[in-house]
Amino acid sequence: MAIELLLSHADTHAPVLETGLEAESLRAIASVPLSRTRRSRYLRSTGNQNDLREQRWGLVVPEGEEGQRLLDLIAPLRELREREQGGHSAQVYRVRRGMDREAAHRWLEKTFECEQVEEEDRPRYLLILGDLDTVSLELQEVLSIVALVGRLVFPTDDGYRAYVAKVLRWAEHPSAARRAHPLFYTARDGSAAARLGHDLLMKPCAEMALERPETRRRHMEPPVSCVETGEGTGTAVERFLRFASEATPSVLLSLSHGLGPPSSGNWASIEQQRALQGALVLARGQVLTSEAVADVPFLPGGVWFGLACFSAGTPAHSLFAPWLQELPELNATVARFAQTSHHGPDGQPFIAALPQAALANPEGPLAVVGHIDLAWTTSFSQQGSSRHKKFRNLIEAICQRSRVGAALTYLLAPANRLERWQAASAQDASKAKKAQRRARTSDSDLAFRWLQYHDLASYVLLGDPAVHLPLVAPPP
Repeated sequence: MAIELLLSHADTHAPVLETGLEAESLRAIASVPLSRTRRSRYLRSTGNQNDLREQRWGLVVPEGEEGQRLLDLIAPLRELREREQGGHSAQVYRVRRGMDREAAHRWLEKTFECEQVEEEDRPRYLLILGDLDTVSLELQEVLSIVALVGRLVFPTDDGYRAYVAKVLRWAEHPSAARRAHPLFYTARDGSAAARLGHDLLMKPCAEMALERPETRRRHMEPPVSCVETGEGTGTAVERFLRFASEATPSVLLSLSHGLGPPSSGNWASIEQQRALQGALVLARGQVLTSEAVADVPFLPGGVWFGLACFSAGTPAHSLFAPWLQELPELNATVARFAQTSHHGPDGQPFIAALPQAALANPEGPLAVVGHIDLAWTTSFSQQGSSRHKKFRNLIEAICQRSRVGAALTYLLAPANRLERWQAASAQDASKAKKAQRRARTSDSDLAFRWLQYHDLASYVLLGDPAVHLPLVAPPP
Protein backbone atom coordinates (compact mmCIF):
# COMPACT_ATOMS: atom_id res chain seq x y z
CA MET A 1 0.00 0.00 0.00
CA ALA A 2 1.43 3.37 -1.06
CA ILE A 3 2.16 6.15 1.42
CA GLU A 4 0.24 9.23 0.34
CA LEU A 5 0.95 12.92 0.92
CA LEU A 6 -1.77 15.56 1.33
CA LEU A 7 0.00 18.39 -0.53
CA SER A 8 -0.66 20.20 -3.83
CA HIS A 9 1.34 22.69 -5.85
CA ALA A 10 0.26 26.31 -5.53
CA ASP A 11 0.22 27.00 -9.27
CA THR A 12 -1.25 23.83 -10.80
CA HIS A 13 -3.13 22.56 -7.71
CA ALA A 14 -2.02 19.08 -8.74
CA PRO A 15 -0.89 16.69 -5.99
CA VAL A 16 2.86 16.84 -5.41
CA LEU A 17 2.96 13.03 -5.27
CA GLU A 18 0.28 11.83 -7.67
CA THR A 19 0.94 8.14 -7.06
CA GLY A 20 2.33 8.25 -3.53
CA LEU A 21 5.44 6.45 -2.34
CA GLU A 22 5.68 2.68 -2.40
CA ALA A 23 6.78 0.74 0.66
CA GLU A 24 10.28 0.35 -0.78
CA SER A 25 10.76 4.08 -0.22
CA LEU A 26 10.95 3.34 3.49
CA ARG A 27 14.34 1.74 2.94
CA ALA A 28 15.84 5.20 2.62
CA ILE A 29 14.85 5.99 6.22
CA ALA A 30 17.64 3.64 7.27
CA SER A 31 20.04 6.51 6.62
CA VAL A 32 18.02 8.89 8.83
CA PRO A 33 18.78 8.96 12.59
CA LEU A 34 15.72 7.14 13.93
CA SER A 35 16.50 8.30 17.43
CA ARG A 36 15.57 11.84 16.41
CA THR A 37 12.23 11.77 18.17
CA ARG A 38 10.86 14.98 19.57
CA ARG A 39 8.91 14.17 22.69
CA SER A 40 8.09 11.49 25.18
CA ARG A 41 5.05 12.63 27.11
CA TYR A 42 4.41 11.89 30.72
CA LEU A 43 1.50 14.19 31.42
CA ARG A 44 0.08 13.91 34.90
CA SER A 45 -3.34 12.33 34.87
CA THR A 46 -4.56 12.92 38.42
CA GLY A 47 -7.79 14.75 39.11
CA ASN A 48 -10.42 16.04 36.74
CA GLN A 49 -8.61 16.92 33.51
CA ASN A 50 -11.20 19.60 32.70
CA ASP A 51 -11.14 21.34 36.10
CA LEU A 52 -8.75 24.30 36.05
CA ARG A 53 -8.73 24.46 39.84
CA GLU A 54 -6.91 21.13 39.76
CA GLN A 55 -4.95 21.50 36.51
CA ARG A 56 -4.26 25.26 36.35
CA TRP A 57 -3.70 27.52 33.34
CA GLY A 58 -0.69 29.65 32.42
CA LEU A 59 0.92 31.73 29.69
CA VAL A 60 4.18 31.62 27.72
CA VAL A 61 5.25 34.90 26.12
CA PRO A 62 8.41 36.36 24.59
CA GLU A 63 10.65 38.45 26.82
CA GLY A 64 10.51 42.22 26.83
CA GLU A 65 8.00 44.74 25.58
CA GLU A 66 6.53 42.39 22.96
CA GLY A 67 5.53 39.88 25.63
CA GLN A 68 3.97 42.57 27.83
CA ARG A 69 2.02 43.95 24.88
CA LEU A 70 0.57 40.51 24.16
CA LEU A 71 -0.31 39.99 27.82
CA ASP A 72 -2.20 43.28 27.84
CA LEU A 73 -4.15 42.27 24.73
CA ILE A 74 -5.46 39.03 26.25
CA ALA A 75 -5.92 40.35 29.83
CA PRO A 76 -9.71 39.66 29.90
CA LEU A 77 -9.10 36.01 28.93
CA ARG A 78 -6.49 35.72 31.67
CA GLU A 79 -8.99 37.08 34.20
CA LEU A 80 -11.59 34.51 33.10
CA ARG A 81 -9.18 31.60 33.52
CA GLU A 82 -8.07 32.90 36.93
CA ARG A 83 -11.69 32.92 38.08
CA GLU A 84 -12.14 29.38 36.74
CA GLN A 85 -9.14 28.17 38.72
CA GLY A 86 -10.47 29.50 42.00
CA GLY A 87 -8.77 32.89 42.00
CA HIS A 88 -5.22 31.54 41.65
CA SER A 89 -3.00 33.83 39.58
CA ALA A 90 -2.08 32.55 36.14
CA GLN A 91 1.62 31.78 35.95
CA VAL A 92 3.41 33.75 33.22
CA TYR A 93 6.63 32.42 31.70
CA ARG A 94 8.75 34.92 29.76
CA VAL A 95 11.11 33.17 27.36
CA ARG A 96 13.87 34.28 25.02
CA ARG A 97 13.49 34.08 21.27
CA GLY A 98 14.74 31.31 19.05
CA MET A 99 15.31 28.51 21.54
CA ASP A 100 16.57 25.34 19.91
CA ARG A 101 15.60 21.93 21.28
CA GLU A 102 18.55 21.66 23.65
CA ALA A 103 17.95 25.13 25.10
CA ALA A 104 14.25 24.34 25.46
CA HIS A 105 14.99 21.19 27.45
CA ARG A 106 17.33 23.14 29.74
CA TRP A 107 14.66 25.82 30.26
CA LEU A 108 12.05 23.16 31.00
CA GLU A 109 14.22 21.58 33.68
CA LYS A 110 15.46 24.80 35.24
CA THR A 111 12.38 27.03 35.05
CA PHE A 112 9.14 25.20 34.32
CA GLU A 113 9.95 22.22 36.53
CA CYS A 114 11.63 24.31 39.20
CA GLU A 115 11.90 22.41 42.50
CA GLN A 116 10.50 25.38 44.44
CA VAL A 117 7.10 25.02 42.71
CA GLU A 118 4.64 22.45 44.01
CA GLU A 119 3.24 20.14 41.36
CA GLU A 120 -0.36 21.22 41.97
CA ASP A 121 0.64 24.85 41.30
CA ARG A 122 2.34 24.10 37.98
CA PRO A 123 -0.08 24.81 35.12
CA ARG A 124 -1.01 21.90 32.88
CA TYR A 125 -2.78 24.13 30.34
CA LEU A 126 -0.38 26.55 28.63
CA LEU A 127 -1.24 29.22 26.09
CA ILE A 128 1.68 30.51 23.99
CA LEU A 129 1.39 34.04 22.59
CA GLY A 130 3.27 34.99 19.43
CA ASP A 131 4.48 33.41 16.20
CA LEU A 132 7.15 30.74 15.77
CA ASP A 133 9.89 33.34 15.31
CA THR A 134 9.27 34.65 18.85
CA VAL A 135 8.38 31.58 20.93
CA SER A 136 10.01 28.73 19.01
CA LEU A 137 8.31 25.59 17.77
CA GLU A 138 11.05 23.60 19.52
CA LEU A 139 10.00 25.07 22.88
CA GLN A 140 6.37 24.31 22.12
CA GLU A 141 7.27 20.69 21.35
CA VAL A 142 9.28 20.34 24.54
CA LEU A 143 6.50 21.89 26.62
CA SER A 144 4.13 19.33 25.12
CA ILE A 145 6.05 16.72 27.12
CA VAL A 146 4.47 17.94 30.34
CA ALA A 147 1.58 20.24 29.40
CA LEU A 148 -1.42 20.75 27.13
CA VAL A 149 -0.28 23.52 24.83
CA GLY A 150 -2.04 25.91 22.47
CA ARG A 151 -0.80 28.97 20.60
CA LEU A 152 -2.33 32.29 19.61
CA VAL A 153 -0.85 34.48 16.90
CA PHE A 154 -2.43 37.18 14.75
CA PRO A 155 -0.97 39.73 12.33
CA THR A 156 -2.68 42.63 14.15
CA ASP A 157 -3.70 43.51 17.70
CA ASP A 158 -7.34 43.45 16.58
CA GLY A 159 -7.03 39.71 15.97
CA TYR A 160 -6.12 39.07 19.61
CA ARG A 161 -8.92 41.33 20.84
CA ALA A 162 -11.49 39.67 18.58
CA TYR A 163 -10.50 36.16 19.70
CA VAL A 164 -10.60 37.06 23.40
CA ALA A 165 -13.98 38.77 22.99
CA LYS A 166 -15.32 35.67 21.22
CA VAL A 167 -14.17 33.30 23.97
CA LEU A 168 -15.67 35.53 26.67
CA ARG A 169 -18.94 35.94 24.76
CA TRP A 170 -19.43 32.19 24.44
CA ALA A 171 -18.44 31.64 28.08
CA GLU A 172 -21.02 34.15 29.27
CA HIS A 173 -23.75 33.22 26.78
CA PRO A 174 -23.37 29.57 25.72
CA SER A 175 -25.56 27.99 23.10
CA ALA A 176 -28.93 26.65 24.16
CA ALA A 177 -28.08 23.38 22.40
CA ARG A 178 -27.26 20.29 24.45
CA ARG A 179 -25.66 18.25 21.66
CA ALA A 180 -22.86 19.08 19.26
CA HIS A 181 -22.78 18.47 15.52
CA PRO A 182 -19.90 16.28 14.27
CA LEU A 183 -19.11 17.24 10.67
CA PHE A 184 -16.93 15.32 8.21
CA TYR A 185 -15.71 17.00 5.01
CA THR A 186 -13.64 15.29 2.30
CA ALA A 187 -12.28 17.02 -0.81
CA ARG A 188 -12.38 14.14 -3.33
CA ASP A 189 -10.11 15.52 -6.04
CA GLY A 190 -9.50 12.20 -7.75
CA SER A 191 -6.17 11.63 -6.00
CA ALA A 192 -5.22 8.41 -4.25
CA ALA A 193 -4.56 10.36 -1.04
CA ALA A 194 -8.12 11.72 -0.94
CA ARG A 195 -9.60 8.32 -1.75
CA LEU A 196 -7.57 6.65 0.98
CA GLY A 197 -8.47 9.37 3.47
CA HIS A 198 -12.16 9.04 2.72
CA ASP A 199 -12.20 5.24 2.85
CA LEU A 200 -9.98 4.71 5.89
CA LEU A 201 -10.70 7.79 8.00
CA MET A 202 -13.70 9.94 7.17
CA LYS A 203 -16.23 7.24 6.29
CA PRO A 204 -15.39 4.92 9.25
CA CYS A 205 -15.47 7.85 11.69
CA ALA A 206 -18.93 8.92 10.56
CA GLU A 207 -20.28 5.37 10.49
CA MET A 208 -18.97 4.46 13.92
CA ALA A 209 -20.35 7.68 15.40
CA LEU A 210 -23.80 6.43 14.34
CA GLU A 211 -23.21 2.97 15.80
CA ARG A 212 -22.01 4.14 19.21
CA PRO A 213 -24.13 3.26 22.26
CA GLU A 214 -26.69 5.82 23.34
CA THR A 215 -24.58 6.71 26.40
CA ARG A 216 -21.89 8.03 24.03
CA ARG A 217 -24.20 9.49 21.39
CA ARG A 218 -26.31 11.54 23.80
CA HIS A 219 -23.77 14.38 23.48
CA MET A 220 -23.84 14.37 19.68
CA GLU A 221 -26.28 14.94 16.89
CA PRO A 222 -26.06 12.36 14.08
CA PRO A 223 -22.89 12.98 12.06
CA VAL A 224 -23.17 14.86 8.78
CA SER A 225 -20.77 14.17 5.90
CA CYS A 226 -19.94 16.20 2.83
CA VAL A 227 -17.91 14.78 -0.06
CA GLU A 228 -16.75 17.52 -2.40
CA THR A 229 -16.31 16.36 -5.99
CA GLY A 230 -16.47 19.70 -7.77
CA GLU A 231 -20.15 19.39 -8.65
CA GLY A 232 -23.15 21.20 -7.20
CA THR A 233 -24.64 24.65 -6.77
CA GLY A 234 -22.13 27.45 -6.48
CA THR A 235 -18.39 27.01 -6.06
CA ALA A 236 -16.60 24.46 -3.90
CA VAL A 237 -15.61 27.25 -1.50
CA GLU A 238 -19.23 28.38 -1.18
CA ARG A 239 -20.38 24.81 -0.52
CA PHE A 240 -17.69 24.33 2.11
CA LEU A 241 -18.69 27.52 3.93
CA ARG A 242 -22.38 26.57 3.84
CA PHE A 243 -21.54 23.16 5.25
CA ALA A 244 -19.60 24.73 8.12
CA SER A 245 -22.03 27.56 8.93
CA GLU A 246 -24.18 25.52 11.35
CA ALA A 247 -25.21 27.77 14.25
CA THR A 248 -24.97 24.96 16.81
CA PRO A 249 -21.38 24.56 18.01
CA SER A 250 -19.86 21.86 15.84
CA VAL A 251 -16.68 19.83 15.46
CA LEU A 252 -15.42 19.71 11.87
CA LEU A 253 -12.91 17.16 10.61
CA SER A 254 -11.79 18.11 7.11
CA LEU A 255 -9.46 16.17 4.81
CA SER A 256 -7.91 17.77 1.76
CA HIS A 257 -4.62 18.65 0.14
CA GLY A 258 -2.82 21.62 1.63
CA LEU A 259 -1.34 24.24 -0.66
CA GLY A 260 2.44 24.01 -0.94
CA PRO A 261 5.19 25.54 -3.08
CA PRO A 262 4.59 26.07 -6.82
CA SER A 263 5.85 23.39 -9.19
CA SER A 264 8.82 25.65 -9.95
CA GLY A 265 9.88 25.18 -6.34
CA ASN A 266 9.83 28.81 -5.24
CA TRP A 267 7.19 31.27 -4.09
CA ALA A 268 7.20 34.71 -5.68
CA SER A 269 7.65 36.38 -2.30
CA ILE A 270 7.64 35.83 1.45
CA GLU A 271 4.28 37.57 1.65
CA GLN A 272 2.72 35.24 -0.94
CA GLN A 273 3.93 32.12 0.84
CA ARG A 274 2.73 33.28 4.25
CA ALA A 275 -0.67 34.16 2.81
CA LEU A 276 -1.20 30.89 0.90
CA GLN A 277 0.87 27.99 2.23
CA GLY A 278 -1.46 25.68 4.14
CA ALA A 279 -4.63 26.91 2.39
CA LEU A 280 -6.95 24.03 1.43
CA VAL A 281 -7.34 22.75 -2.13
CA LEU A 282 -10.99 21.76 -2.45
CA ALA A 283 -11.86 20.88 -6.06
CA ARG A 284 -11.02 21.85 -9.64
CA GLY A 285 -8.47 24.43 -8.66
CA GLN A 286 -10.64 26.10 -6.03
CA VAL A 287 -8.78 27.01 -2.84
CA LEU A 288 -10.05 27.93 0.61
CA THR A 289 -7.89 30.90 1.68
CA SER A 290 -7.82 33.07 4.78
CA GLU A 291 -9.99 35.73 3.11
CA ALA A 292 -12.83 33.22 2.66
CA VAL A 293 -13.22 32.51 6.39
CA ALA A 294 -12.43 35.95 7.78
CA ASP A 295 -15.88 37.54 8.06
CA VAL A 296 -18.63 34.97 7.40
CA PRO A 297 -20.23 32.50 9.83
CA PHE A 298 -17.77 29.62 9.93
CA LEU A 299 -18.02 27.05 12.72
CA PRO A 300 -19.24 29.64 15.25
CA GLY A 301 -18.17 28.51 18.71
CA GLY A 302 -16.88 25.24 17.25
CA VAL A 303 -13.61 23.39 16.74
CA TRP A 304 -11.91 22.68 13.41
CA PHE A 305 -9.50 19.80 12.77
CA GLY A 306 -7.89 20.38 9.37
CA LEU A 307 -5.99 17.36 8.05
CA ALA A 308 -3.70 18.69 5.31
CA CYS A 309 -0.06 19.59 4.82
CA PHE A 310 0.95 22.83 6.56
CA SER A 311 -2.66 23.41 7.70
CA ALA A 312 -1.35 24.82 11.01
CA GLY A 313 1.97 26.22 9.85
CA THR A 314 5.41 25.68 8.40
CA PRO A 315 8.54 24.73 10.37
CA ALA A 316 12.00 26.11 9.68
CA HIS A 317 13.07 22.65 8.46
CA SER A 318 10.86 19.69 7.66
CA LEU A 319 11.70 16.59 9.69
CA PHE A 320 10.95 14.53 6.59
CA ALA A 321 13.44 16.33 4.32
CA PRO A 322 16.47 14.10 5.14
CA TRP A 323 14.44 11.03 4.17
CA LEU A 324 13.00 12.57 0.99
CA GLN A 325 16.45 13.63 -0.14
CA GLU A 326 17.45 9.97 -0.17
CA LEU A 327 14.77 9.12 -2.77
CA PRO A 328 15.81 10.80 -6.07
CA GLU A 329 16.52 7.50 -7.77
CA LEU A 330 12.99 6.28 -7.01
CA ASN A 331 10.90 9.21 -8.13
CA ALA A 332 11.85 12.28 -10.16
CA THR A 333 8.95 14.26 -8.64
CA VAL A 334 10.21 13.47 -5.15
CA ALA A 335 13.69 14.59 -6.17
CA ARG A 336 12.42 18.01 -7.21
CA PHE A 337 10.19 18.28 -4.17
CA ALA A 338 12.93 17.30 -1.71
CA GLN A 339 15.09 20.13 -3.00
CA THR A 340 12.32 22.66 -2.42
CA SER A 341 12.57 24.97 0.58
CA HIS A 342 9.26 24.61 2.41
CA HIS A 343 9.94 27.37 4.89
CA GLY A 344 9.86 30.99 3.82
CA PRO A 345 12.62 32.61 1.73
CA ASP A 346 13.64 34.40 4.95
CA GLY A 347 14.18 31.01 6.62
CA GLN A 348 11.66 31.73 9.37
CA PRO A 349 8.92 29.32 10.47
CA PHE A 350 5.37 30.67 10.64
CA ILE A 351 1.78 29.86 11.57
CA ALA A 352 -0.54 29.59 8.55
CA ALA A 353 -2.82 32.49 7.62
CA LEU A 354 -5.97 30.34 7.22
CA PRO A 355 -6.34 29.23 10.88
CA GLN A 356 -5.37 32.72 12.05
CA ALA A 357 -8.24 34.22 10.07
CA ALA A 358 -10.70 31.60 11.31
CA LEU A 359 -9.76 32.22 14.95
CA ALA A 360 -9.92 36.02 14.57
CA ASN A 361 -13.41 35.77 13.03
CA PRO A 362 -16.01 36.68 15.71
CA GLU A 363 -18.28 34.06 14.14
CA GLY A 364 -15.49 31.51 13.79
CA PRO A 365 -14.20 28.55 15.80
CA LEU A 366 -12.67 28.66 19.27
CA ALA A 367 -9.80 26.33 18.37
CA VAL A 368 -8.10 24.84 15.31
CA VAL A 369 -6.01 21.66 15.19
CA GLY A 370 -3.72 21.33 12.20
CA HIS A 371 -0.44 20.00 10.89
CA ILE A 372 2.83 21.93 11.21
CA ASP A 373 4.75 19.91 8.60
CA LEU A 374 4.05 17.48 5.75
CA ALA A 375 0.90 15.47 6.50
CA TRP A 376 0.92 11.83 5.40
CA THR A 377 -1.75 9.15 5.45
CA THR A 378 0.25 7.19 8.06
CA SER A 379 -1.63 8.89 10.91
CA PHE A 380 -4.77 6.91 10.01
CA SER A 381 -3.55 4.14 7.69
CA GLN A 382 -1.24 1.25 8.48
CA GLN A 383 -0.40 -0.83 5.43
CA GLY A 384 -3.92 -0.37 4.09
CA SER A 385 -5.72 -0.96 7.40
CA SER A 386 -7.76 1.81 9.00
CA ARG A 387 -6.45 3.37 12.22
CA HIS A 388 -9.15 5.97 12.66
CA LYS A 389 -10.33 5.47 16.24
CA LYS A 390 -7.96 8.03 17.73
CA PHE A 391 -9.59 10.71 15.55
CA ARG A 392 -13.12 9.52 16.35
CA ASN A 393 -12.35 9.47 20.08
CA LEU A 394 -10.95 12.99 19.91
CA ILE A 395 -14.10 14.27 18.20
CA GLU A 396 -16.34 12.50 20.70
CA ALA A 397 -14.40 13.96 23.62
CA ILE A 398 -14.80 17.50 22.28
CA CYS A 399 -18.51 16.87 21.70
CA GLN A 400 -18.74 15.86 25.37
CA ARG A 401 -17.45 19.34 26.37
CA SER A 402 -13.91 18.25 27.10
CA ARG A 403 -11.43 21.09 26.96
CA VAL A 404 -9.72 20.83 23.59
CA GLY A 405 -6.23 20.51 25.05
CA ALA A 406 -7.29 17.49 27.08
CA ALA A 407 -9.13 15.92 24.14
CA LEU A 408 -5.98 16.17 22.04
CA THR A 409 -4.35 13.51 24.22
CA TYR A 410 -6.15 10.97 22.03
CA LEU A 411 -3.50 11.85 19.43
CA LEU A 412 -0.67 12.45 21.89
CA ALA A 413 -0.98 9.05 23.57
CA PRO A 414 -0.44 6.99 20.36
CA ALA A 415 2.54 9.19 19.48
CA ASN A 416 3.94 8.57 22.96
CA ARG A 417 3.57 4.82 22.55
CA LEU A 418 5.32 4.97 19.17
CA GLU A 419 8.22 6.92 20.67
CA ARG A 420 8.68 4.36 23.42
CA TRP A 421 8.34 1.50 20.94
CA GLN A 422 11.06 3.04 18.79
CA ALA A 423 13.37 3.41 21.78
CA ALA A 424 12.84 -0.24 22.74
CA SER A 425 13.36 -1.40 19.14
CA ALA A 426 16.55 0.63 18.80
CA GLN A 427 17.88 -0.94 22.00
CA ASP A 428 16.98 -4.42 20.75
CA ALA A 429 18.67 -3.71 17.40
CA SER A 430 21.84 -2.67 19.20
CA LYS A 431 21.86 -5.84 21.29
CA ALA A 432 21.13 -7.96 18.21
CA LYS A 433 24.07 -6.46 16.36
CA LYS A 434 26.43 -7.24 19.23
CA ALA A 435 25.05 -10.78 19.52
CA GLN A 436 25.16 -11.23 15.74
CA ARG A 437 21.50 -12.14 15.55
CA ARG A 438 18.54 -10.70 13.65
CA ALA A 439 16.64 -7.90 15.39
CA ARG A 440 13.03 -8.58 16.36
CA THR A 441 11.81 -5.57 14.36
CA SER A 442 12.52 -5.32 10.65
CA ASP A 443 14.11 -2.20 9.19
CA SER A 444 11.01 -1.48 7.11
CA ASP A 445 8.70 -1.74 10.12
CA LEU A 446 10.99 0.48 12.17
CA ALA A 447 11.07 3.02 9.34
CA PHE A 448 7.29 3.03 8.99
CA ARG A 449 6.89 3.65 12.71
CA TRP A 450 9.37 6.53 12.48
CA LEU A 451 7.27 8.11 9.74
CA GLN A 452 4.03 7.46 11.60
CA TYR A 453 5.40 8.95 14.81
CA HIS A 454 6.51 12.22 13.24
CA ASP A 455 3.25 12.45 11.29
CA LEU A 456 1.20 12.24 14.50
CA ALA A 457 3.57 14.38 16.54
CA SER A 458 3.26 17.27 14.07
CA TYR A 459 -0.35 18.08 14.94
CA VAL A 460 -0.62 21.26 17.01
CA LEU A 461 -3.40 23.22 18.65
CA LEU A 462 -4.04 26.85 17.75
CA GLY A 463 -6.19 28.74 20.22
CA ASP A 464 -6.58 28.49 23.97
CA PRO A 465 -6.21 24.82 25.01
CA ALA A 466 -8.74 25.42 27.81
CA VAL A 467 -11.70 26.21 25.53
CA HIS A 468 -14.55 23.76 25.14
CA LEU A 469 -17.75 23.68 23.11
CA PRO A 470 -20.20 26.22 24.60
CA LEU A 471 -23.06 23.77 25.07
CA VAL A 472 -25.54 23.52 27.91
CA ALA A 473 -23.89 21.38 30.56
CA PRO A 474 -25.52 17.93 30.82
CA PRO A 475 -27.08 16.92 34.15
CA PRO A 476 -24.82 14.97 36.53
